[in-house]
Amino acid sequence: MSNTRKLPTGVQDFEKLRTGNNIYVDKTEYIYKLIQSDAPYFLGRPRRFGKSLFLSTLKYYFLGKKELFDGLAIAGLEKEWTEYPVFYFDFNVGVYTDAQSLRDNLHTKLHRLEKQWGKDAEEKDIANRFEGLIRRACEKSGQKAVVLVDEYDKPLIETMDRPDINDEFRRTLKSFYGVLKSADSCLRFVLLTGVTKFSKVSIFSDLNQLQDISMDSRFSGICGISETELIVNFQPEIAALAEKQKLTYEETLAKLKKHYDGYRFCEDMEGTEDIYNPYSLLNAFVKKNFANYWYQTGTPTFLVKMLKDVNFDIRKIGDGQVSATAEFLTDYRVDSKDPIPVLYQSGYLTIKGYDPLFNTFFLGFPNEEVKYGFLRNLLPAYAPADSILMNAFYAGDFIRDLMAGNVDGFMSRMQAMFASIPYDLSDRTERHYQLVFYLLFTLMGQFVQTEVKSAKGRADAVVKTSDTVFVFEFKMDTNGTAEDALKQIDDRGYLIPYTADGRKTVKVGAEFSAEERMLSRWVTAL
Repeated sequence: MSNTRKLPTGVQDFEKLRTGNNIYVDKTEYIYKLIQSDAPYFLGRPRRFGKSLFLSTLKYYFLGKKELFDGLAIAGLEKEWTEYPVFYFDFNVGVYTDAQSLRDNLHTKLHRLEKQWGKDAEEKDIANRFEGLIRRACEKSGQKAVVLVDEYDKPLIETMDRPDINDEFRRTLKSFYGVLKSADSCLRFVLLTGVTKFSKVSIFSDLNQLQDISMDSRFSGICGISETELIVNFQPEIAALAEKQKLTYEETLAKLKKHYDGYRFCEDMEGTEDIYNPYSLLNAFVKKNFANYWYQTGTPTFLVKMLKDVNFDIRKIGDGQVSATAEFLTDYRVDSKDPIPVLYQSGYLTIKGYDPLFNTFFLGFPNEEVKYGFLRNLLPAYAPADSILMNAFYAGDFIRDLMAGNVDGFMSRMQAMFASIPYDLSDRTERHYQLVFYLLFTLMGQFVQTEVKSAKGRADAVVKTSDTVFVFEFKMDTNGTAEDALKQIDDRGYLIPYTADGRKTVKVGAEFSAEERMLSRWVTAL
């Protein structure tokens, strides 16, 4: 089957998308909802989630480009197409490496706008120049101004591991965004987008009329693609992907859902749909392959460092033990040591459940792309890049050993992997080794069915191949032996859930030496 329709991968300009006859998932009804109020808005979404395209769509709407919206929802809703002066700031553009880099970037943006709207010689600093531009644009055009800011927080995110520069950037942005309060009478519409809501930036601490729509159920689908939108807009692409992968249409839909769906941005678990990652979805259609497209675009190094520094137990995510209030999720403080808000806002966690009585959200990985990409990215923090884990695991040797029933081969590889971890990378605690076990067994879930310990009364790890179920229990030699681990499997009935499916069961008891910091011995039994 041939698929010749144009998909807008990498296209973030609405005019280019529409004039280039690209497929467009109509989000313009959300624009009409937003413009009913003059209040400024903030929208937080993960990177590469469609924020830039939505902001660009707003820009052309406020420039009065009616012809670009023919056939879209807003064409039947908007009766007046008024042209407004639009100030569009894109912080995706620029490298923020030192304290002066942000100021230089802002000076350049303001200089270009001053060519259009004029400059007052008495306006020296960034804030005065910005305020003067807004007022002159309002006076000259006869219309209030529109301010759109894309990825307002990129300079802050890129310098979170450099406190001095980050503090300087926050002071600069505090002054810059503070103008939006003082110039309120000259503003028709304001929308800032970003990943993280930094509470100490003036736009959030001073602009008290700001409406944060990041977790507003009315706008949960403002970016990304819902399942309804997927099926309505991309039937030919789904069919072409199915043909390439030798799957049925229904199997392809299920695999797309498993890999790229699962994002949720509000507490309404029944009345709103989960959201697909648009970047990964479009790339899967273009390349006709299931891969970790979003995750390949990079993970902030500060995030991995934060998780390691605070000794965060990654297993809590898989166990469903991560919870937070709405206020905690959306309001990030730079001095906070808790990584949960950043994990949620960055797209590594999403809402899986909600308890209205306590206004508490339960969080987990949105999909397999994020889950396996995130855990794989953590490996260098716990095991060196040249270790057995990093080399042999990806070659599939661990999995092949188990599929062949070679438990000794599997455990020998694990033993070699632990032996390769340098002393300075391990914190010498039992948790360190438990986390490496968790990462190893969870990552196996890409290839075979696995279960990793998540509640009292379950084995440390279970791996299921086509004909065998392997049940693992590990002991530190300070509190038990390999034989004790094997006995615990029997005493606590860890095998019972797996005895009815007809597969052979293999018990593995392993002993870890705290002194030698390695897997020292193991025993097996049927």
